[in-house]
Amino acid sequence: MPRRHDLDWVRVLAFALLVLYHVGMYYVTWEWHVDSPHASPALEPFMMLSSPWRLALLFLVSGAATAFLLGKARAAATRDGSRLRFLGARSWRLLVPLAFGMLVIVPPQSYYEVVDKLPGGYHDGYLAFWGRYLAADDSFCRGDDCLILPTWNHLWFVAYLWVYTVAVWLLARFAPRALAAAGERLANGLSSGVGILLWPIAFFALARVALIGRFEPTHALVDDWYNHVQYFAIFLLGFAIARAEGVWEAMVRRRWLALALWLASWLAVIAYFQHFREVEPPQALRLAMRAAWGLNQWCAIVAILGFARHLAPSDSPALRYLTRAIFPVYILHQTIIVLLAYHARPLDLPPLLEGPLLVVLTFGLCFAGYEAIRRIPPLRPLFGLKYRDPARSEAATTSPARSVTAES
Repeated sequence: MPRRHDLDWVRVLAFALLVLYHVGMYYVTWEWHVDSPHASPALEPFMMLSSPWRLALLFLVSGAATAFLLGKARAAATRDGSRLRFLGARSWRLLVPLAFGMLVIVPPQSYYEVVDKLPGGYHDGYLAFWGRYLAADDSFCRGDDCLILPTWNHLWFVAYLWVYTVAVWLLARFAPRALAAAGERLANGLSSGVGILLWPIAFFALARVALIGRFEPTHALVDDWYNHVQYFAIFLLGFAIARAEGVWEAMVRRRWLALALWLASWLAVIAYFQHFREVEPPQALRLAMRAAWGLNQWCAIVAILGFARHLAPSDSPALRYLTRAIFPVYILHQTIIVLLAYHARPLDLPPLLEGPLLVVLTFGLCFAGYEAIRRIPPLRPLFGLKYRDPARSEAATTSPARSVTAES
């Protein structure tokens, strides 16, 4: 199949949204690694605009990308007989950055969290903390709330993505006919009428109503059952519909309706949380708003994918650059935000100035980091890139007029 440039743009912009969201986490009243002295609920309605769906969207796009990559690996396997080509390549691409991130990139986040929030503070310096981090020290506690070390923090997405990739590879390896048949039935159900909205909304609403009260999100993999139900399901959905043109066209047809439902449900959720911030809501209303959350989650995704498909963006040098850069930027961004935010406190800048400055500096430093990483081959695999830059290799062996293939 031709490369889906609309999905490339969705993936790039969804990861960029994560940077904005994590800058916002510094200024809201929700628990985060460090908190602004000016933290308030003012920004929370805008944070809620993407909270229900931003990670689900990434898992759906990742599921579709997995389908395309697995198809390429199968074609290669028919030539050389290697059945582990796909799983080995994906494990290298995901697990090496995850391990490096947990050992090197993430520890500063935990260090500044301890410095900022540990009763009495922490005064032994970063290297001493890093040694205790690597030794899995569990004594950094505030009452019964103890910091679990080592940790993957924002890199939990990478760990979950690898687990889901292994699961779908096993299904494709040992039950290919059942997987294909289920995918075909799903695509038929979603392509007809309002199925593209009805069935997924019902699933995500039911999942939240049934599970969120029993299994709060933890991002710890082993006990995160609500997240597994929603994220693995949407990963499988992306895998199943990757080549189902009827489903993508259904998203285009229903994009305006999905947009209206998304924004209406967002307003309802915001009103609910604002009104019941300090008051216990009736149980019936609580369940209804959990269902509204599921509606919001799926309608936002349909609207985004439908408009992206309708606009049909083409390939461009900017897209190829961003596609290669976005994973290293994602790995780096949260640590950079924490460092910048903590050390900007003595300046006592107003949030309306400090927040945009943090966004600009975070993107600037992340892309500067990528520019350094991509030029040093030993660093490239640590950030999810191939050891050698395919673009440079191709440029050295082809004419300047030939287009560059984006790194997959």
